[in-house]
This record gives sequence, structure tokens and C-alpha cells, in this order.
Amino acid sequence: QVQLEESGGGSVQSGGSLRLSCVLSGHSYYSTVKGWWRQAPGKEREGVAYIDSAGETDYGNSVKGRFTISQDSAKNTMYLQMDSLEPEDTGMYYCGVDPVSSCLQSDIDAYNYWGQGTQVTVSS
Repeated sequence: QVQLEESGGGSVQSGGSLRLSCVLSGHSYYSTVKGWWRQAPGKEREGVAYIDSAGETDYGNSVKGRFTISQDSAKNTMYLQMDSLEPEDTGMYYCGVDPVSSCLQSDIDAYNYWGQGTQVTVSS
């Protein structure tokens, strides 16, 4: 059974930083495309960053230059380093896995597995 567990969320002031972690179990870490998504109250889930097994990355336009996605395959863990946080970054952050695609994937429908989320709150 595939399981993802996020951690690292919290409350920070504008301009601050947080590092999110996502541990994947129950599936071959190397064969998946992974991503971080976020959802603010009343809004649809938004893609934040994506990474494939080769380490290629891509980002949503609103976070480019501020967020960095990375992974440690030995630990089956994916990270999201978030710097220069803004109040607009507030939301529940989820990690997801696309077990089929072999390249970066920004289509939410391709992600079959999700963690329970970790809350990020940025105050002005």
C-alpha cells in the first residue's frame, strides 16, 4: 500500500522560510513522478513543484525563484524548501505521486496517491 506522509508545516511571518518533507513508502521511489501541491480555503488544488526520478524539476509560476524541490532517494524522501514566503503561500500542502508517468507531470489527474497534508500559514 502506497503511503505518503508530509511534515514540516507551521506558521511564519512574511519573508520567512519553511522546509517540508514527504516520506514515500509502499512503492518504488525511483519509478515515480512526484510533486507538491497546495490548496487554500475555497480554492482548487494548485501545483507548486514537480520532480521526476532523474531529478528534473519544474515549478508553478507563483513560486519560481523562491521554492526548491529536491529528493533523497536513499531516504525515500522529497523536500520542498520554501523561502521568501508570502501570505499568498498560505494553504494546506500535499505531496503526491504519479506512478505511471516517466517525465514531469503537472496534470493533477495523473497523481493517484496523496498524503494527508501539512498546513503552512504565512502572516504579514
